[in-house]
This record gives sequence, structure tokens and C-alpha cells, in this order.
Amino acid sequence: MAEILRYMQKFRYWKLTPEEMAQVNHDEDKVLNWDIKCSKEPEGDAIFFGVFLYKAGTPHDYESKKGLTYYYNNIERDELPGITKFLKKRFGGNEGEKGERIFLEGSKEIYSAKDIANLAKELQKEFTINPIITIELYDTTQEKLKEWGYPESKLLPIPT
Repeated sequence: MAEILRYMQKFRYWKLTPEEMAQVNHDEDKVLNWDIKCSKEPEGDAIFFGVFLYKAGTPHDYESKKGLTYYYNNIERDELPGITKFLKKRFGGNEGEKGERIFLEGSKEIYSAKDIANLAKELQKEFTINPIITIELYDTTQEKLKEWGYPESKLLPIPT
């Protein structure tokens, strides 16, 4: 897959709100990865965690782990089990840890805009955070992305 992707144009949208994400409709096969960054107030304290999913799997040592993963920054260790429990209840998976990343290997994978938006809203409600979504798509066109409802103002160029 990596060899194929090297020659395809990729598009990254960032700083999408859950409401904006809920308004788009894309081909799920065109999603490479997505991330929901969950920041706590005040943002200047850099207290956040991020839930993400890479279609090809999350790098772990010399292999890729399929399933949801989350990373954390300035989060107290005693808060991590609550985040893990929340995600495992919805998506399953076998828990693993490496550095500041928690893996749910084999968990259910979601790629629809509606599912990603709903997860962001659930995280916001459960953990009192501000969710911001980033999504990367490939093998499509700007015309198709516009048709799917992606806002041009949130397109972040990807160097090739």
C-alpha cells in the first residue's frame, strides 16, 4: 500500500469541528487516516489526548498495529484508564502501550464522516474537551472533495 500511495495525490483537512465533519460525506475507501485532538482548557497548558486511526496500521516498533490508538500529553496517569475504558467499550480491541500511546489492537475501525463526528461529540461530552478533527484522503480530486462537502478553507497542502 505504501508504494501505491507514494504516487497518489493526498488531501489533508484540519481543524474541522464535529459539526463540520458531520456535514461531509466521503468514500470511506479514500480515507488514509484521521485524528481527533481532544484539548482541555486552558489550551495554553497543552493538556490533551488524541484518538486516531491509520488505515495501514499504527507503527509499533517494526510492525503495524491495526485498530484505534490514542496518544496523550500532560494527562495524569490515573486519567488514562477512563479514556481506555471509554474507547474499549465502543470499539473493543486488545490494550497495549508504548511511550505515550495506548493501542487497541484489533478494535473496530471507523471511516465514515458521521462515525468520526459522533465519536468526537461523545469524547467532548464524556471528557469535557474541545475536539478538533484532521482527516487525510487519497486517490480523489479536489472537485470530488468539494462535492463531498469539504471546506476549501480547511485544506492543508501536503508537500510531495
